[in-house]
Amino acid sequence: MAIKGLMRVADMGERLAFLRGFMARPREVASLVPSSRFLERRISRVIDAGEARTVVELGPGTGGTTRAVLAELPADAHLLAVDTNPAFVRRLKAIRDPRLTVAEGSAEDLPALLKAHGLTRPDVIFSGIPFSTMPEETANGILAGVWRVLAPGGRFMAYQFRDAVLRRGRPIMGEPLVECEWVNLPPMHFYSWDKSGRSGSRHTTGSATAP
Repeated sequence: MAIKGLMRVADMGERLAFLRGFMARPREVASLVPSSRFLERRISRVIDAGEARTVVELGPGTGGTTRAVLAELPADAHLLAVDTNPAFVRRLKAIRDPRLTVAEGSAEDLPALLKAHGLTRPDVIFSGIPFSTMPEETANGILAGVWRVLAPGGRFMAYQFRDAVLRRGRPIMGEPLVECEWVNLPPMHFYSWDKSGRSGSRHTTGSATAP
């Protein structure tokens, strides 16, 4: 009972932190509440976390998705979590895992952040930042930068409850594979693009086709 009580207190703290983040920066936070456990598990499955080596998370928020992916990553993998919110960054830095690097910054600065932390081109980039609330020029710049630094054979996945990233991503990356997680508030769509790469790469060569 005591352990369950502590878990409920921790969950409430995360929800309050997420709500404060939303109130402070509503255009940068996708939702009023953090992701559900169902969504976190779905993210790990969609990005194939167990096979990843260098991973970037854009917009990790309070760290629920970060911890879920770390739980699946190999021991020799590395995860770079990038967020613009200083309060979220402080919470993320409290996660004690040698595979995790936390950076305060914008997704627009991803190439420079990878270089600053001595990381190779990522084979997975996943994002929860709300593309629907940012200027089109900014969104296009982020997506072009993501596609440029993504390793051959790598995957970019954005989980969103609107389809702005689908519309803005098509001219840059082609057609995505689309999935949905309904057991979340709000329900989330997953848009995944696989970059063409060498034979034997971990993801399908070329862009997947939306159903």
